[in-house]
Amino acid sequence: MGRSPALAAIRPFREADWPGVWAVLEPVFRAGETFPHDPEISPEEARRAWVEAVDATFVATAADGAILGTYYLRPNQPALGAHVANAGYVVAEAARGRGLAHALCRHSQQEAVRLGYRAMQFNLVVATNAAGVAAWSRNGFRTIGRLPGAFRHPRLGYVDALVMFRTLEDMGTCLPAPLSRMER
Repeated sequence: MGRSPALAAIRPFREADWPGVWAVLEPVFRAGETFPHDPEISPEEARRAWVEAVDATFVATAADGAILGTYYLRPNQPALGAHVANAGYVVAEAARGRGLAHALCRHSQQEAVRLGYRAMQFNLVVATNAAGVAAWSRNGFRTIGRLPGAFRHPRLGYVDALVMFRTLEDMGTCLPAPLSRMER
């Protein structure tokens, strides 16, 4: 097995990226071990959740344009809670273990600040996802809650989920809270 291509850029999602993004998302969603999406999710439903129902979607690409990973940003809550961002990240299996999740998380925090968010919260970090928990912890997230048995893992049964949080104020001056989709 050869080495995965090196990260060349993290950039905004483009319409032509969807097949590559779906190729990264599909095996993760089908496995059902880290995201609460139905393992039988259709590409159309996944696209709505990952691209259309969010404020921003980004892709990590190799020099040849291959998509190595992706993330989205959206408000964690509507209206009075819209100043706190939520994000989801997926790295292609061939690109794991090389710091890409860390790079995506760091990039997402910078983008969140640029979009006016003051903090980020992950609502359902599956406790058995050791790589994810470690990456988010290295990026300044603290576990602020543990939800016993909140995730139905396909092999392990009901496992705990973590709520992880960090403020973004130490990353630069935050702008006013972003407008929700309903306010635009």
